[in-house]
Amino acid sequence: MDVNRVFVIVLDSYGIGHAPDAAAFGDEGANTLGTIRRSEKYHTPNMEKLGLFCIDGVEPMADQPELIGSYGRLCEASKGKDTTIGHWEIAGIISEKPLPTYPDGFPREVLEALEKATGRGILCNKPYSGTDVIRDYGDEHVKTGKLIVYTSADSVLQIAAHEEVVPLEELYEICHKAREIMLGEHSVGRVIARPFVGESGNYTRTPHRHDYSLNPPGQTMMDAIVEHGLDTLGVGKIYDIFAGRGICKTISIENNVDGMNKTLEFQKEDFHGLCFVNLVDFDMLYGHRNDIDGYANAATVFDGQLGEFMSRMREDDVVIITADHGCDPGFKGTDHSRECIPVLIYGKAVKAGVNLGTEHTFANIGASVLDMLGVPGEIRGESFWKKICR
Repeated sequence: MDVNRVFVIVLDSYGIGHAPDAAAFGDEGANTLGTIRRSEKYHTPNMEKLGLFCIDGVEPMADQPELIGSYGRLCEASKGKDTTIGHWEIAGIISEKPLPTYPDGFPREVLEALEKATGRGILCNKPYSGTDVIRDYGDEHVKTGKLIVYTSADSVLQIAAHEEVVPLEELYEICHKAREIMLGEHSVGRVIARPFVGESGNYTRTPHRHDYSLNPPGQTMMDAIVEHGLDTLGVGKIYDIFAGRGICKTISIENNVDGMNKTLEFQKEDFHGLCFVNLVDFDMLYGHRNDIDGYANAATVFDGQLGEFMSRMREDDVVIITADHGCDPGFKGTDHSRECIPVLIYGKAVKAGVNLGTEHTFANIGASVLDMLGVPGEIRGESFWKKICR
């Protein structure tokens, strides 16, 4: 059967168990799915029918429903465990070297360059929680106008500023300048604008975040699709992750529910090609905050919207549910975890009950998407499409 539209939905951080090389990342024993499924808030009957609990290494259900999709487990080939690296690999780029991280803060030459480019001083300069950093440094920032610069375990430089102290347009321009500085040996995956509002003791982040990503270092599945004359739609931060490249149309979202609602709207459109979706709440709101019940409930809510999406699919649609890394809310610390990811595939053109087993790169998703759409490309990965197509 022909495929006209492919929807790739990334559940950000929805890992399914530590990867074979997890010990090298300090993540042996991490299992995001294993943690959240023990919560009373967890109920995902649609993903279960697609084969989530039949995947290699996942503890099976006591009463598995009849399967309606195909499924498998993917290991990461890239040297990283963050959003940028994970999405790039899904799209067909394997990163042989990890992007730089700064567990001790940024070096003096970076800070001096930022100060010179922006005309503002710097506060913090260390790994920090995004909510904690505005609580601890917000007052001094408001008083002095200095920028709150911080990082995390990921390859990121984040700049927080109060919207009444540093207007959004200025903050975005500051982050654009920071992106130009963070190249070469300091090529972090993302520079992130983190605006906030409120008063002392009650600062809150706003939805006006903006990411400035590195340009992908090779062809992606989106590049190939566009070059072939087809459409590419991005939902959520997909546009930012790929520095806008290969994305014909993009729409921002406020949260997971809004992201799926926007995807349901795109589902009504007569496009031919790919709709690439990122749902970040799993990671940002729950994984990093060790909120097991919150993560589990978010999975339940998503699964309900997935059921609606599946019921509206056309004969020539395929949907792929996957992730980009793990972030086990029950594991030590609050950082991403090196985990395998699920791949669940559904559509009229997809056989039911095919177990792809364990495949060794996320890039097999990108290769399969091109195969489904009949698009040639020079990306990494091997297509699994012929194993599951009717």
